[in-house]
Amino acid sequence: MRCPFCAFDNSQVKDSRPTEDNTAIRRRRQCDSCGARFTTFERVQLREITVVKSGGARENFDRTKIEQSVALASRKRGIAQERLDQLVSGIQRQIETMGESEVPAKAIGEMVMEGLRGLDTVAYIRFASVYRDFTEAKDFEDFASTVRDAGKG
Repeated sequence: MRCPFCAFDNSQVKDSRPTEDNTAIRRRRQCDSCGARFTTFERVQLREITVVKSGGARENFDRTKIEQSVALASRKRGIAQERLDQLVSGIQRQIETMGESEVPAKAIGEMVMEGLRGLDTVAYIRFASVYRDFTEAKDFEDFASTVRDAGKG
């Protein structure tokens, strides 16, 4: 594993343990050259998945993009990191078990929205505002009213 500090190619694993939700292995490493310590995570990847963007562009599936989007939407909401990790792991499992090698970005966005809706309505609305490209305050009002009405049912 390449050191993130000095870019040396060798490091030693000092400690390994499963993450709290048992979806990854957390490894503490030490660089053989500079001695710096850093953490890596090892996750199971069932197959290579390509994300098809709305414009037709294709790119490899990247879990960190979902993690960043969820973190941004739920910022300052007091949601435990463990719950966010479980949400992202669940979405990744859904994508991998679909059996498709190509997944539309829209389908992933809908999975994230569905997960956030069950987790926190404010995070859900924040994500939706970017995902659905709200352009004015009325867009927020209209969407928030559908969320509020769904909660009454």
